Amino acid sequence: MLEDLYPRVAGRFRSLPLLGPRAEDFVQWLAACGYRTVTRRNMLWTFPRIDRWLRRHGVQQLAEIDPAVLAQCRTVFFRRNGQPSATVRALGRYLTARGLIRAQCPESLTPSEHLVAEYAHYLETARGIAPVSIARQRVTAIRFLKHVRYDAHPARLGSITGNDIEALIRDRAQEVQRTSLRIFIGDLRGFLRFLAMRVEALSTFAPHIDTPRIYTQEQLPRALPWETVQALLASIDRRTACGRRDYAMLFLMATYGLRIGEVAALTLDDIQWRQGQLSVLQSKTKGRLLLPLTDQAGAVLIEYLRTARPPGVPFRHVFVNSRAPICPITAGAVTSAFRHRVRRSGLKIPFTGAHCLRHSYALHLLRRGMSLKLIGDLLGHRDAESTCIYLRLATEDLRQVPLAVPPATLVSPGTEVRSWA
Repeated sequence: MLEDLYPRVAGRFRSLPLLGPRAEDFVQWLAACGYRTVTRRNMLWTFPRIDRWLRRHGVQQLAEIDPAVLAQCRTVFFRRNGQPSATVRALGRYLTARGLIRAQCPESLTPSEHLVAEYAHYLETARGIAPVSIARQRVTAIRFLKHVRYDAHPARLGSITGNDIEALIRDRAQEVQRTSLRIFIGDLRGFLRFLAMRVEALSTFAPHIDTPRIYTQEQLPRALPWETVQALLASIDRRTACGRRDYAMLFLMATYGLRIGEVAALTLDDIQWRQGQLSVLQSKTKGRLLLPLTDQAGAVLIEYLRTARPPGVPFRHVFVNSRAPICPITAGAVTSAFRHRVRRSGLKIPFTGAHCLRHSYALHLLRRGMSLKLIGDLLGHRDAESTCIYLRLATEDLRQVPLAVPPATLVSPGTEVRSWA
C-alpha cells in the first residue's frame, strides 16, 4: 500500500530506523479507519520527522514509546505545524490498537495525575462507582487541584481555607445551573473526604459544604411543539451520509423518546427485523425495553445502513462517526448533531440538548389521549411519578379542571354580594 501512496519513495519510509517496520501496517490501519487517501499521504510524509524526533529524545525501540513521550511530541509539533501533531495522535491510536505501546510510568505522572489516578482506583474498588460517574468525578478532582495549584505546591493541601473552596464553587456557579452545581459540589465533597484520609486539616470541610436547594418539579419539562419537531426533521439535508445519519438518530428520539445514551449504544443486534421489535438498553435502569419497530422507523434505518453507514466497519454499533477515525459515536456526539441541525434549520428552539425530543414525544402522546400508564411503559419509567410531570404541560386539559365562577347573588334589595375566586 506504500507504493500506492508514494510509488517512487516507498522504500524511504520502510527504511526508517524506528517507525519504518510499521509504516505499511500503519497505512493499512488508517485505511481501515476510514482516512482518505490524501490524509494518508500527508500523514506518511511526516513520518521521517516524527522518527527523528523520537530517536533524538532517547527512544531507540518501538516498545519504549509511552503516552508521555507522544504527548510531548504532539505538543512540540503542534506549536510548529499542525500536520505532524495529527499524525502523532493517529500513531498513538494505532500503537494502542495493536498493543504496542507501553503504559505510562508512574514516575512520569505529575502530582495531580498521580493523585487523581489513585482517587479513580479508590472509587472503582472501594466504592464501586460506575465508570461514567468516575470520569465525571475525575474532572472535578482535576479542577480542584488546578485551582489550588497542587502541582506547584503539593504541600498546599494542608493550608486550604474555606475561602479557597468557596471561590471554586463561585466560579463553577457562573458556568452551570443549580442542578449541575449540586452535582459538582457532591463530587467535590467526595474528593475532599478522600483527601481527608491523607491530610487531617481537610476533614472539617466536606460536612459543611452546602448544596443549592433543589425543589421537586420546580422546572417544567423541556418540550417542543410537535410541529416544531416535525419541521426540524424535515429541515435535515438527507442527500449526504452525515445528514442521513443525523436524521436517523433524531428520528428515533422523536419517535420512541429515546435518551441520547440509548441512541449511541444502539447495536445491529438490537434491531430485531423478523420480530418487528427494537430492543433498547436503557441507560438509567440498565434493563431492556422492547418497542415495536414501525414501518417508517424501519425504512429510515434501512436507508441509513445501506447508503450512509461506512462499509466494513468492525463495530456492531448502528451509528458511527462520519469522519475518520471511524468509531462508535458517543452521547456527546448526538447532542452536537442536534445543535448543528438546529442551527442549520433556522428554527427558534430555545433548548440546547437533544433530550427535549424525549419530552416532546411524551407530551405528544399525552395530547393524543394516551394514558399515563402507557406513556410510562413506552418511555421505560419504573415509577408513575416520573410520568406525571408531563401533566403540568397539558394546559388545555388543566383549563377544564377549575369550576366556573358563580354569578352574582342578590341578598336584599339594594345590597349585592359578589362571590370571588
